Amino acid sequence: MGLLKELLLLPAAPVRGAGWVLRQVLTEAERQYYDPSVVQRELRELSGQLDRGEIDEAEFDRREDALLDRLEELRQRSSGA
Repeated sequence: MGLLKELLLLPAAPVRGAGWVLRQVLTEAERQYYDPSVVQRELRELSGQLDRGEIDEAEFDRREDALLDRLEELRQRSSGA
């Protein structure tokens, strides 16, 4: 029965393979998004951009708020898990 099923599903193999790849990419993206060290590194990079004059105070504040919100979300997730 398993062999027959595989033969019947063979034409859909590229679609199933693409789905697997998309799931792997999503898993890795979520891992990086929810990694506190990544957020802390982004905060340091943001501070460096402000120091070098690449961004202004308003842009810095907006992006810093978003990163701090993300960091707080990570802390809540880790304390709830």
